[in-house]
Amino acid sequence: MIRMFDVTADNAELYLRRLHRVPPGPVRVTELADGVSNAVLRVETSAGRFVLKQSRPQLRTQEAWFSDVGRIWRERDAMILLRPLLPPEAVPEILFSDETNFAFAMSHAPEPFRNWRTMLLNGEVDFALGEAAGQLLGAIHENTAGRPIALDSFRDRTVFEQLRVDPFYVRIQERLPDVAGEIALLIERCRSGQLALCHGDFSPKNLLVHAGGFTLVDYETCHYGDATFDLGFFLSHLLLKAIHRWDQRENYFALTQSFWKGYAEIVTFAPITKLMQPGIAHLAGCLLARVDGTSPVPYLIDETKRNAVRRLARRLLRERPTNWDDVLHLCATGV
Repeated sequence: MIRMFDVTADNAELYLRRLHRVPPGPVRVTELADGVSNAVLRVETSAGRFVLKQSRPQLRTQEAWFSDVGRIWRERDAMILLRPLLPPEAVPEILFSDETNFAFAMSHAPEPFRNWRTMLLNGEVDFALGEAAGQLLGAIHENTAGRPIALDSFRDRTVFEQLRVDPFYVRIQERLPDVAGEIALLIERCRSGQLALCHGDFSPKNLLVHAGGFTLVDYETCHYGDATFDLGFFLSHLLLKAIHRWDQRENYFALTQSFWKGYAEIVTFAPITKLMQPGIAHLAGCLLARVDGTSPVPYLIDETKRNAVRRLARRLLRERPTNWDDVLHLCATGV
């Protein structure tokens, strides 16, 4: 069993002073409790602010859900890899690591900033942000595609299996046998695909909006694999919000088009049509996972709307549209 010092908002100052990582003077620590898998703390000192992050073995979900605490080193290494490849301030800088206690510190996002998921849930739809998100994800994929040697240390998919394949797709196979065959194809892609660095958690909740653009956080599921998973995963979040705020659906639909525009501006390693089709299949799987998987989306509690998600996802899996206009047509007419 791994024994480590569990860092909390109450004891973080003592922990950091023992490591000589904060200057003399007052230290203020605030918990940033938006995720389910880690302790994330904002530390404020006379020298400035930074973020302290520590892995947790059990995730904060209603169902039991465990993952290797060593995933935090995959996150750190992915940030080190991507920081020079992406726009300034898109990736936080690693400040120090504590190997014994599975923790690291990183630079704080530029302030003021807002969480994009919160903005979207409030009905604030900015098409420029959709395009910027597409450009950012496109840059991750474009700058890592065709670089197997550089990505050699990212080949292990254990954490992606624990945090995505198993709680998303395997769980859906178990609970929805009528789509088990279609989901099996997605599982195979996740386990064998080798396109580029797949972030695995590219979603609005991990995109912090500020004057300089986006800062992207949470890299623990990064791996060399099927990058089209990122497309389906991200777009599922936008369409879930369209269903959640159905009266504004056209805005969210247009936001997805802005995303594709930005993505297509950057990506050249493969034709967009070749990436879009498997991305749409992953979209369907992720939609089902967020209503019937281990971690259902918290804001979609109306069963009528949850059933609408299930109908849409099944149609996408069975009809296999190959372009985004057809997806939006199904959303508009089939939900």
